[in-house]
Amino acid sequence: MVESFTALAVETRGLCKRYGELRALDGLDLRIATGSFYGLLGPNGAGKSTTLGLLTGLLRPSQGEIRLYGRALDPDDPAFKLLMGVVPEDPPLFERLTGFEQLLFTGRMFGLGREVAGARAADLLRLLRLEGAAGALTVDYSRGMRKKLSIGCALIHAPRLLFLDEPFENVDAISADTIRRLLLALTGSGATVLLTTHILEVAQKVCRRVGIIHRGKLVQEIDIADLTHSGRELDVAFRAAVGEERAEEIPAWLSGGPHA
Repeated sequence: MVESFTALAVETRGLCKRYGELRALDGLDLRIATGSFYGLLGPNGAGKSTTLGLLTGLLRPSQGEIRLYGRALDPDDPAFKLLMGVVPEDPPLFERLTGFEQLLFTGRMFGLGREVAGARAADLLRLLRLEGAAGALTVDYSRGMRKKLSIGCALIHAPRLLFLDEPFENVDAISADTIRRLLLALTGSGATVLLTTHILEVAQKVCRRVGIIHRGKLVQEIDIADLTHSGRELDVAFRAAVGEERAEEIPAWLSGGPHA
């Protein structure tokens, strides 16, 4: 598939996903510019993972339209898969492969030659601090190691569109910084990154723009540069957007105050 010269990498119109009477997504209109580092934020159950599932073709919409680089998404067209890198919240890995074999296999599946795939696998293992576990079976990897390996698999073919669900969860601080730099390098080359995260500090640090989703709807979009310029914190804007401006009061018996 040849990318069209559109300014939008991702566009959804009236996107809905229903499970019986439950509306996981309710008319989502999303526009993400090419080369963006975009964060999708929201409370648990807001529809973030559902959105990523629809955008990557793992789920089918009940209603609405998805366009990637100006073309209507066809989940059965392999060309769209070649365009994407995907990191789900719980990475599905082949547990009887070693870390190196997993990366090599993924690279080969994306059409890379054996030598190129092997060289890229070695680079990614080094960058993600998994060199020492390259020969270990992934079944023996910790959750953080599995997440890092999944990120490596998503990056090995240098995708133009990267979808990540909670990429920094269970990842150590040094590796998280490396991942952040890898993602920034990717967007610097013109690729587009869309991530979900519960960690607002991370979103404010790495994203250029964020969308806040609540009860299946996009309720607000924020330019991080504008937010920083105004001196506001993302958590304050987030609370206001989802109608939780006042933090819950901590009971006295937990806060060290006088017992009731």
